Amino acid sequence: MWDPTAKPGIAFSDEQAQLLEIASSFARDKFPMDKARARIAAAEDFDSAVWREMASLGWLGVAIPEEFGGSGLSLAEAVTIAEPLGRNVAGTPLVSTTLVAQALMKAGTDAQKREWLAKIAEGAIGALALSELQANDGLALSGTKTFVTDAASADLAIVSVSLGGKPALVLLDKSALGKAQTAREIVIDETRRSYRVKLDGITVPKSSLLDRSKTQAALKHIDEAACLLLAAEMCGGAAGVIAVTIEYLKTRKQFGRYIGSYQALKHPMVDALVALDAARSHLYYAAGIFGRSPDSEIAVRMAKAQAGDALAFASDRAIQFHGGFGFTYDCDAQLYRRLGIWCDARHGDAAYQRRRLADLIL
Repeated sequence: MWDPTAKPGIAFSDEQAQLLEIASSFARDKFPMDKARARIAAAEDFDSAVWREMASLGWLGVAIPEEFGGSGLSLAEAVTIAEPLGRNVAGTPLVSTTLVAQALMKAGTDAQKREWLAKIAEGAIGALALSELQANDGLALSGTKTFVTDAASADLAIVSVSLGGKPALVLLDKSALGKAQTAREIVIDETRRSYRVKLDGITVPKSSLLDRSKTQAALKHIDEAACLLLAAEMCGGAAGVIAVTIEYLKTRKQFGRYIGSYQALKHPMVDALVALDAARSHLYYAAGIFGRSPDSEIAVRMAKAQAGDALAFASDRAIQFHGGFGFTYDCDAQLYRRLGIWCDARHGDAAYQRRRLADLIL
């Protein structure tokens, strides 16, 4: 329980430590870099067998209350899973599915929570569609959503709509999603599966609406939760690309010396490690107070800005330090840079986060 009189600090529970250890080992075993490259050309959106393993480990229900089939923990524990998956460029639907669960917990009706949260904990895939869309009072949908990750595989989607001139959220099940026109998008991080979803002509019952009185609070919660989980992925990505670079610096020789012995390369790597440590400190502080402190939004936006900068710096140095090879598509540093660009842009890049912070702090 959060104590408002307690001094600010970074809390890291036993559950988080255990989850981080297990998730790190799982990610190393299940998501080697050659598998990330193979996934780019694969026909399926992700490895469904590995997704079932993740569900069996209870990871999809970590932040879902026990009464709905989850573990009753929080997003702080989900962060410790998202970070090592980012380190290994896993490209799973974990973040989008977790955010769908968060939306349901924040604004779903009792019936929607009972029906869907347990299914998510068991492995149902969720997708978020939050770009502009128009709808009338009859809930006949129209318009197109973009950047809907894993839409083709989703069992449900939470869609933002305009209803009576005000925002609302609608739950679409697999049958409704099957009526949409779905087209694959090519995005910078090709290990992701992103789709453009055209919803014209789809009609859903009014029971598909989430609680309209909670829409604004839910949208704010989803945005901040997304920033937290994306920051976790970027911290993991920064750690991953630093490890790749250090290994290269220890094996590549130039002029009879390992290139890692040159100060011009050693010092930037120290800077990258310091930036990563700072980003992880922001991340786990934000995770510890998420939704429980007046400073929660400030901490989350700081974490995302810091993580975006840390991964951008580390992956940029990695590309440069690999020489000419670093600028080719075959270098693994490219995958991390692409992951960073994708995650940084989602829900606002570092510059956007700092503009929001100026309004919140000053």
